[in-house]
Amino acid sequence: MEDATHLSFIVAAYAAACAVVAALVAWVMLDYRAQSAKLAEFESRGITRRAAGHTAAMTEAEEEV
Repeated sequence: MEDATHLSFIVAAYAAACAVVAALVAWVMLDYRAQSAKLAEFESRGITRRAAGHTAAMTEAEEEV
């Protein structure tokens, strides 16, 4: 019988955890869209990422080995 008395707490705890996880997923998705838009704006201005050149240099270095 004790399980029934704690059932509402357990359901509420799971619901709160699911809400927090859903909020975090939504936040990450919105931030990704904002960062992608900012990156596209920079690329349209002709500003490139430093990591893009670094990645190409690393690929060439790996091919030489």
